[in-house]
Amino acid sequence: MKTRRVVTVVTADHVSDFASDGGPPRSESFQAVPGFHASMIWADDSTRLDRLSSVDTTSQSKSWLPEPGGSRLLKVVFPPDSVFASSDFDPGAAGAEYQAKLSGLAEAFEQDNPGMHRTDSLDYAVVLDGEIWLELDDSRETHLVQHDIVVQTGTRHAWRNRSNRSATMLFVLLGKQVG
Repeated sequence: MKTRRVVTVVTADHVSDFASDGGPPRSESFQAVPGFHASMIWADDSTRLDRLSSVDTTSQSKSWLPEPGGSRLLKVVFPPDSVFASSDFDPGAAGAEYQAKLSGLAEAFEQDNPGMHRTDSLDYAVVLDGEIWLELDDSRETHLVQHDIVVQTGTRHAWRNRSNRSATMLFVLLGKQVG
């Protein structure tokens, strides 16, 4: 599923215009986890909106997670969990690939409980296609389908795709100070 990203800007003449129209500047497909794909659509770590700036720092962003006051817009395709149960699956190779391609986010994942993680962000998640299960502490979970929305408030969680086809989600991550 190809993603088109349209970015707008205000010109020096104070006229709205299109700054760019194309694919996401950062997209990662994973060989060690066939079918897993992550795109960073937009990254912003500034605290000020500059309408006259068309500077897109997404491709230079060091982390897939925002700093406090920053934000990320991500699209993630989750393959079925059967990919992880395959005899060909190599957890070490998958972990190394996550570290290489998902800096910041990869470090949030728990070593002893695959998939579980917690981030210092307020996340809005939308199921664009397919179905997925959201797992919380003590194996609490809920089944989500297309157009369902989750407000993730910095809780420990994992996304599990128990279906037989990919699930696509859109995430807006807002970086927060943890208090």
